[in-house]
Amino acid sequence: MSYALLVHAAPYSEQGALSALRFAQAAVAQGHRVSSVFFYRDGVHNASMLMAPPQDEVHLAEGWRSLAQEHGTELLVCVAAGLRRGLMSAEESARHGREAHNVEPPFVLTGLGQLVDAMLGNDRVITFAP
Repeated sequence: MSYALLVHAAPYSEQGALSALRFAQAAVAQGHRVSSVFFYRDGVHNASMLMAPPQDEVHLAEGWRSLAQEHGTELLVCVAAGLRRGLMSAEESARHGREAHNVEPPFVLTGLGQLVDAMLGNDRVITFAP
C-alpha cells in the first residue's frame, strides 16, 4: 500500500509530528511505501535545520531526513505556511533579500498542488494534527 502523510503538528509541542514519523517508519518496515510527507501549518517547523533537541530525545528533522534518504520519501513543505513562519530555503532567502536560510534538502518548499498530487497518487492519505 502507498501512503502520503499530511503533518500539521509542530515538532516537540504536540505528539502529532512524532506519531507521523513513527507511523512512516513502521509502514516502511512492513513493506509499505510512504511516497511523500507534506508539512503544513505549524508542521512546517519539522523542516528547520536549526533544531537542536537534547541528545536523549528523538531528533525529528534527522528522522525525516533518514526516511527520505533510505526510502525515497519526498519531504514537501508548504511554501506559504513556511514563509509566514520564517522557514526559507536558500532560493527563497535570496528572493526575499534575506541573508540566511533554514530549510535544506531533502526538504523542499512547494505549493499545495503537490499535496493534491499526493492525494491522487496514493492509496491513503493520513493526517497528523495537534
